[in-house]
Amino acid sequence: MKRNPLLTRRIAVAGAVLALLGAMAFVALRTGPLAPVKVTLTQAVEGRLTPAVFGIGTVEARRSWMVGPTTAGRVLSVKVDVGDVVKAGQLLAEMDPVDLDQRLQALDASLARAGSAQAAAQAQRSDAAARRSLAKANSERNQDLAKQNFISAGALEAREQELASANASLQLAEANVAGAAQDSQRLKADRAGLLQQRGNVRLLAPADGVVTTRDAEAGSTVVAGQPVLRLIDPASLWVRLRIDQGRSAGLAAGLPARIVLRSQPHSELPGQVARVELLADSVTEERIAQVGFAHMPAGVSVGEMAEVTLQLPSTASALLLPNASIQRQQGQTGVWRLKAGRPEFVPVQLGASGLDGQVQVLQGLAAGDEVVVYSQKALSAGTRVQVVDALLKPGARP
Repeated sequence: MKRNPLLTRRIAVAGAVLALLGAMAFVALRTGPLAPVKVTLTQAVEGRLTPAVFGIGTVEARRSWMVGPTTAGRVLSVKVDVGDVVKAGQLLAEMDPVDLDQRLQALDASLARAGSAQAAAQAQRSDAAARRSLAKANSERNQDLAKQNFISAGALEAREQELASANASLQLAEANVAGAAQDSQRLKADRAGLLQQRGNVRLLAPADGVVTTRDAEAGSTVVAGQPVLRLIDPASLWVRLRIDQGRSAGLAAGLPARIVLRSQPHSELPGQVARVELLADSVTEERIAQVGFAHMPAGVSVGEMAEVTLQLPSTASALLLPNASIQRQQGQTGVWRLKAGRPEFVPVQLGASGLDGQVQVLQGLAAGDEVVVYSQKALSAGTRVQVVDALLKPGARP
């Protein structure tokens, strides 16, 4: 029995078409737009989290001084240079005293003259006191004689007038003595003030320290309060740390710290939070803390950048998930939980997070729940998914 060649050809073509359609359907369902979304999963497990806070800071000096004149003037000389170690009370620089020395000499001469005037006033008072004593004795004697009618009333009145005049002269002399003493006191106060001004032209080190900047040279004119030199206490260096306000929960004085200086990237230095500033930066939304070194490192420089990690106390036991699994859908924070092979979005309440990428889940999940960490594309409820061990980057070979 012969087969119809045309029928055989048609059957072969139909078979090829069906195979092609099957292959296309397989490709569409596996690798095309209808293919399941590849995802990686993790399980919510119980554990303790050791949260940490990371921030960037700069090395600053806790104790620093700006040394300059209290009045405007010209710099006469600068005795030290940047990097010099100075002691408290050491002469650092000197301002031009202008006419202060001459004014001191004039005040010394005025004080000498005031002393002479005071001595003359005291001599006048002594003379007036002697005249008053004599006038008083004469008046008392004449009063006795007048009682016995040996002298006239006019003679008695003359003696009493002499006594009154002597009293007035004595009062005048005492007033002159007081005035001379006041003039001398005023001149001494003027001289003390001038000496203070003369001392202020000598710029002395307020404490032991190191010179960091030399802001003026001899011959420069500076105004009151303008620094000529700047000093720091090298033993008071710490890191001024800036931390995101949203991650600053638990920040407090006394927390242990790990400090990495930019100049020493392979050395981790121990430290501790010395102070948390009450005033935060509202522009950058950061809190500021001061972190001290446990041991002052060698070669550190003021203004150097530093990376600081603060270790917070361990949290209570709770469910932990990778931070990458947290998603936001319609204003809610949650995760894609795999249920019966299909993803569903579950809102969760989060707690503390660590620098290792783990985050606490306080509500919304149970231990052992499978949660999507990474997905090939955005998920929706009921999407077909394929669980894989890892997602490959586009163009990468498996």
